[in-house]
Amino acid sequence: MLTRRGFAGFASCALCSLTGILAIEAEAQTPPAATPGVKRRVLGQTEGPAPGYVTITAEVEIEPGVLVGRHTHPGIESGYILEGEIELPIEGQPTRVLKAGDGFQVPAGVPHAGSKSGAKPVRLVSTYIVEKGKPLASPA
Repeated sequence: MLTRRGFAGFASCALCSLTGILAIEAEAQTPPAATPGVKRRVLGQTEGPAPGYVTITAEVEIEPGVLVGRHTHPGIESGYILEGEIELPIEGQPTRVLKAGDGFQVPAGVPHAGSKSGAKPVRLVSTYIVEKGKPLASPA
């Protein structure tokens, strides 16, 4: 059984980022039909880190002015901003503005969103360690 401490240890080394609502199943290898203004590309997927979990890594590009709706994930999301800037409201935390070089984590099941208001797109990498067989994201 994966404990909270063990799960956090596995997730701490994951390179992740905000991707918004992804309408793919955790077991899927390919991204869903594109959300207007958001491009996603699955970079890798592997079983684990424990039975019943899958790790998915995706590259995401969000165009200026796009609002990523409030959503949750059935596991931890960790992110790293490659280029640009984005506002990241995570429930129970102050809204942060993240820039290239910034990282973040969103705990399992915690609602969060995002918005891109600058003149340039934001690019990031997200890694999700989520329960296998559950949707990667659900509206909150």
